[in-house]
Amino acid sequence: MTEPASMQSQRPLRIGALVSGGGRTLLNIANKIKDGTLNASIEIVISSRTKAAAIERCQATGLPVEVVQRAGQSQNEFDNRITEILAAHQFDLICMCGFYSMWTIPPQFAGRVVNIHPALLPSYGGKGFYGDHVHRAVLAASESTSGCTVHYADNEYDHGPILLQETVAVDAADTPDTLAAKVFEKECIAYPNAIAMLIDGRAPLPHPDLARIASSPSNPARID
Repeated sequence: MTEPASMQSQRPLRIGALVSGGGRTLLNIANKIKDGTLNASIEIVISSRTKAAAIERCQATGLPVEVVQRAGQSQNEFDNRITEILAAHQFDLICMCGFYSMWTIPPQFAGRVVNIHPALLPSYGGKGFYGDHVHRAVLAASESTSGCTVHYADNEYDHGPILLQETVAVDAADTPDTLAAKVFEKECIAYPNAIAMLIDGRAPLPHPDLARIASSPSNPARID
């Protein structure tokens, strides 16, 4: 994590990934790496659920996976264990890929964590807005447009500087399932494109505002 951003164009961007569900978002990124679209490598995958389908799917592709179950642990224990695992692997970027638990990002990682959300933030974000909950809310509000947002993550749900967004039309006949499918198709484009922006320097890594805030005296490190 100590090399300058210019080094990212000379070697693969090293990614640590956080998952909780099926892992489709992460596997899409892995496929883009495999076909040469992204100059990156996935160093470690951490699942917050022992029964997440992502575990078996990632292992089947040769990706290293560790489980840190949120249930049964305090927030501090959960935070510390994830941070310990990530710190043991060299990485440039942490990608949340359908990660449904709150992990408190420590100051030393600030500005290096990104997330994708299945709505056009700042709308339909925050605690409890994930998966079908998002799409049901969009349909209930009779929105004509939805989409996805890739953003730098901070220690608030679905909050932080936006990297890019992709939109989809919401049709009168849409259900949560059909809308989810349309949005996910855009997610498969948006997340790799956002990572490419970080690789080639079109977007900063780490994000300077988040890194500066995290290192200020008023924001002491939670993780020793």
